[in-house]
Amino acid sequence: MAFGRKKKEAGAPREKRFKTIRDAYALAKGEYSFVLLRCLAIFVPFWAIGIGIGASFGRPGYAAFVTFPLAFLAAFFFFTRLASNAAYASIEDQPGAGASVLMAIRKGWTITAAASVNKSQDMVHRAVGRAGIVLVGEGGAALRGLMIDERRRMERFAPGVPIHELVVGNRDGEVSVRKLQRRMRKFPKKLSKVQVRELRARLKSVGGMNVPIPKGPMPKNLRMPRPR
Repeated sequence: MAFGRKKKEAGAPREKRFKTIRDAYALAKGEYSFVLLRCLAIFVPFWAIGIGIGASFGRPGYAAFVTFPLAFLAAFFFFTRLASNAAYASIEDQPGAGASVLMAIRKGWTITAAASVNKSQDMVHRAVGRAGIVLVGEGGAALRGLMIDERRRMERFAPGVPIHELVVGNRDGEVSVRKLQRRMRKFPKKLSKVQVRELRARLKSVGGMNVPIPKGPMPKNLRMPRPR
C-alpha cells in the first residue's frame, strides 16, 4: 500500500507538468496558427545543422545524438515564447491585467491588487519589496488623482519609505503588461529584508479592494519542465 501511494505521489508532478504544457499549447494555439509546425521549423534546421557538422568530421550519428537535445531545447524555448506572448495577449486591455501580471511574480514582492479603485474601474495596485513601495496604476483620465491619493496614504502609513509609480499601458511614459515584470526587477533595492517585513506588517491593515482579476496562465506561472 505504501509503495503504491509513493508511486502515485511521484506521478502527480509529472501529470501536472503535462497539464501545464497542454494548457500552454492550447493558449498558444488560440493566438497563433500552426504552433507545432512553427516549433518543428526551429527544431529540424537546428538538428540538421548539427548533423551536417558531425558528418563533416565523419561522426554524423554521434552528432545527431548530441545535438538532438539542443535542438529540442531551442524549439522548446521558442514554444514558451509563443505561450508567453499568447498569455499576455489574452489579458491585454482588460481591467486588472496589470495585477494579474504582478501576482505572477514568483518572489521578492508582496502584491495587493486594487489597493484603490474608483467607479470608472481605474485602479492602483500596491507592490511591496526591497525597492520600497511601487504603485501600479491602470485606467483612464481619473487615474492620476487615484495615484496621488494612494501615494499620500502610503506616505502617511510608511514615512521615509521609497515610493515609485508605474502606469500600465501602451502610450508614452507607460509600461506595457509584457514589460511590467521586467520593469519591476529594475528598481534598486533600498530596504533590508527586516525592513521589508516590518513594512509589510505595517501595511497589512491597510488592505485593498476585492475586484475581479483576469484569470489564466501567465508567463511566469507556466513553469515549463526542463527536457530530460
